[in-house]
Amino acid sequence: MLDPAWVEEHYGDFDVFHLHFGFDAQSPAQLTALVDALRRHEKPFVYTLHDLRNPHQPDPAIHDAALDVIVPAADRLVTLTAGAARVIDDRWGRTATVLPHPHVVELPRLAQARPHRDRFTIGVHAKSLRPNMSVLPVVRVLAETADELVGAELRVNIHRDVADAASPAHDPDLINALRALADRGRLSLHVHDYYDDEQLFDYLTSLDLSVLPYLFGTHSGWLEACHDLGTAVAAPDCGFYAQQRPCLTYGHTQNGGLDEESLRKAVLTAFEERPAPRATVRQRLQERADIAAAHRALYDDVLREASCG
Repeated sequence: MLDPAWVEEHYGDFDVFHLHFGFDAQSPAQLTALVDALRRHEKPFVYTLHDLRNPHQPDPAIHDAALDVIVPAADRLVTLTAGAARVIDDRWGRTATVLPHPHVVELPRLAQARPHRDRFTIGVHAKSLRPNMSVLPVVRVLAETADELVGAELRVNIHRDVADAASPAHDPDLINALRALADRGRLSLHVHDYYDDEQLFDYLTSLDLSVLPYLFGTHSGWLEACHDLGTAVAAPDCGFYAQQRPCLTYGHTQNGGLDEESLRKAVLTAFEERPAPRATVRQRLQERADIAAAHRALYDDVLREASCG
């Protein structure tokens, strides 16, 4: 759908082109060609900006170049937080409509009560080591903090490809360091294949606190799932996670290192103030209806403009 040829073939099949993700591999020239194709056929272009900094790309210049095409070209912009909207205004002089992210967990699962547990479980999921992750410094602070708390434990999960020597994601130094910590009883290490949705939600429900080991980023769907399930989140103070949903934050020092004390305080706060705030079915249903109505109004608006143009 990001190929101008697709637009040429299917422009009669849609009214509005709404982009969220998927353009990581597109060059600025390719994105410009896409926008030009939409313009030729008078198709309104809406963009929801989730990421001001792409968590999958170590070099921000690649995503910046893409945004420099997409953001000025969009007929309407949407983003998730007021902070992101301010950055959009500062960088491009564009106004973005702020709409929250809808629920991630399906409503029947969201309505289920959390199981009672005596232990306090802290979780770090390193996934397949996206470029925005700094796992070991975070894990080491968490291991020390968990040792100070009665009934606390640290669980670290990572995808199997990071431990597979034949995989491009293989990181022997990290795996060996995590295994050494596990052998010393500092944490439990779980190496596994990708979770499907239900497995992921089971995992998140098993945690009292999920710590996001990010160096950079903007918003988080993981944070939304935790809010649906009643799992506390400790997120870095980069981006606008704290504006997205209630969460704890930790910082980084001026030279880019981890602010260990702020992370430790976030864990202690989660331990002392549990249970974490949780979305209700009623709240999420109303929010979803409001988000849908806002999108419908936005689409109607751009279509009216297109018909008058």
